Amino acid sequence: MAFVKVYKTKAYFKRYQTRFRRRREGKTDYYARKRLIVQDKNKYNTNKYRLVARITCSKIICQVVYATIQGDQTLCRADSTELRKYGLEAGLTNYAAAYATGLLVARRLLKQLNMDKLYTGAAKVDGEDFNVESKEERRPFKAILDVGLTRTTTGNRVFGCLKGATDGGLYIPHSNKRYPGFKGGDKETFNAKLHRERIFGGHVDKYMKTLKKDSEEDYKQQFSKWDENLKKSKVESLEKLYSKIHDEIKKNPEKVKKEVKKVPQKFEDKAKTIVITGKGKYKIERPLTLADRKKRVEAKIKKALKGGK
Repeated sequence: MAFVKVYKTKAYFKRYQTRFRRRREGKTDYYARKRLIVQDKNKYNTNKYRLVARITCSKIICQVVYATIQGDQTLCRADSTELRKYGLEAGLTNYAAAYATGLLVARRLLKQLNMDKLYTGAAKVDGEDFNVESKEERRPFKAILDVGLTRTTTGNRVFGCLKGATDGGLYIPHSNKRYPGFKGGDKETFNAKLHRERIFGGHVDKYMKTLKKDSEEDYKQQFSKWDENLKKSKVESLEKLYSKIHDEIKKNPEKVKKEVKKVPQKFEDKAKTIVITGKGKYKIERPLTLADRKKRVEAKIKKALKGGK
């Protein structure tokens, strides 16, 4: 038998240090996080803000967050499910929805900070970078894009959130190298028209038309919600729908708080252990009071005395 050198000796395990829990779970890249949150030494007690873009299976979430010793604090938040209020009821996870969500969080934050009139954002979306300029003394709100563990490929939806937030009036240092329409190589080119098409859902509109020509059944199965959405909004194309949504977001970006009606609980017994609801009854296990415990002890004593007789 050949000699095999043992690397994981007692000395190895004595020096072994476990990684952070969120690193073990594959949720946080601490190497990147450190560089995002560490502030300059001469900027004591100055928050360093991040635009956190996260994409799930059902929605797109945008948050403006800053780090503290106790943990991250959220300054402002928006997600694509809120776009239903502005007239979008389908396609809440595509590039156009990502742009609209970024625009929403930017306008909401600036209104929260009373900066919405100073920095109105881009008047029209033309695919070019938006430069925040103002004659006012108050400087623009600066944030850094935080993509988490997302692969930063060209055309990724997190850059749709970035474009929406910059057009909304936030100052986020970036370039157009990861936007849809950018081509690298010896001669770098950027097709702003292609990027604009993505922002207004042109890629979805084209596919809808081609699928409708090929198969009516497949079209109805896949885009029935879109058809209902367009009819409800009284528009013919997705571009008009998204432009209408952008205008509505700029008019009123505030989040409406839902009124939660508190229904008083009804109980069947005095001890309040059986709750009566509209669907039926259910029992709550409550701890015994001092009086209940005394009664239980008395009952046990009586039972023991009877058994003794």
